[in-house]
Amino acid sequence: MTHTSPHAAHDSAHHRLPQHESDDDGQAEILDLDAEVLAEHTASITAWLPLDQAPRHIVDLGCGTGTGTFALLARFAGAEVTAVDASARHLRRLEERAEALGVADRVRTVPADLDAGWPELGEPELVWASASMHHMADPDRALRTVHDLLAPGGLFAVVELADFPRFLPADAPKERPGLEERCHAAMAHHDAEHVSHRGADWGPKLTAAGFTVERKRTLTVNVDGSRSAAVGPYALSSLKRLRAGGAHALTADDLGALDQLLDTESPHSILRRGDLAVRTERTVWAARRA
Repeated sequence: MTHTSPHAAHDSAHHRLPQHESDDDGQAEILDLDAEVLAEHTASITAWLPLDQAPRHIVDLGCGTGTGTFALLARFAGAEVTAVDASARHLRRLEERAEALGVADRVRTVPADLDAGWPELGEPELVWASASMHHMADPDRALRTVHDLLAPGGLFAVVELADFPRFLPADAPKERPGLEERCHAAMAHHDAEHVSHRGADWGPKLTAAGFTVERKRTLTVNVDGSRSAAVGPYALSSLKRLRAGGAHALTADDLGALDQLLDTESPHSILRRGDLAVRTERTVWAARRA
């Protein structure tokens, strides 16, 4: 989709709808790293979903490179997933991984910009949207569309990040303490203009669209760099995106310190730090169609 603010990198995520092709490769790298670092959290969300029986057909909206798709395939062994994204490159990457994992027969990819129109997606028992709903031009209309799409009694899982993850301690780097927070502040205006629904309370919106919200859960994410070799590359790729989006609002001293962190040959490279962690929050709403 979308999410081409640094958050989406992640958007976790992080995945998105709609998407800029020129940004796909860098975004795909972050999505894959995000999937690796937060795999346990994603698995815990799929296990938490209030399902009386395993779904047979799942739709993953704004699937990106497949973080949710593969977690759902692993959780529900008899299910097939329709993976929807605006990026053809991301979908190709997803297809290649599905082939490598031996689950290609359980995945159907659908290229679509959901702001422009919705393709035929069948009648799934579960729809999953991770870090994608806040990128919709008209999220209320999108929620109503999902409601009508679902099978009666079907479940809609909305997963959203509270904010772009933090990686550095508050007093880092030594020469410019608080640098990461200033980078985020530099992005604040852009994000407010382009992703105004990030951080929204989706509960009332889901209710207004006809859903019954059955569960809500907030997960605190704090993954120490010692637990995953992917944390360093994840931090590097993410801060590169922050620099690209916030450079205009940073001082020369902050830019210099940031460039030292991003220089993999520098003794100050972020890849050489032993104090990195991935810190953020994820909130999940599980909403039922009556």
